[in-house]
Amino acid sequence: MKELLIKCWMTHDGMWFYHCLKECGMMKTNKINRAAIRSLASIEIKRIQKVFNIDKINTFNDLKILFEKALNLFKADFMVLTFNFPSMNHLHCEMHRCWAYDGINRMGVIEQYECGIFDRIEGWFDTLGIKYDADPIIEGCLMLTHGKCNRDFKFYFEK
Repeated sequence: MKELLIKCWMTHDGMWFYHCLKECGMMKTNKINRAAIRSLASIEIKRIQKVFNIDKINTFNDLKILFEKALNLFKADFMVLTFNFPSMNHLHCEMHRCWAYDGINRMGVIEQYECGIFDRIEGWFDTLGIKYDADPIIEGCLMLTHGKCNRDFKFYFEK
């Protein structure tokens, strides 16, 4: 059931993007899409905290727990995404196959696409007030420019 719900949600997202693209052009669609993702992320992470009764995120361990719970809710089998915590204050995310890349590529506009997937995750961190650095900086689509999509986050928690 979860898989079906997420597929329907992602189809809605793709159809919204497609119709916005046809109506507004790629530049405006990218801008609206990324703003919508950031707005969603802020609301979403607060709801997740409430559902799991997780208040303030003060430590890396607190973040790990919340992040794992969030991804378990929103990640479907077709999203070939892995994440791990290779060291203290370090998150590694890797898309082995990207549904956004596949869909935008089918639309024929992958060269102009500005990825918004990590905007969602960064929106979570920003809303939680967590300081972080991310590498690499995303310009366009990492699958297109690098042939792979992976990102490392380094977190800074007060002692």
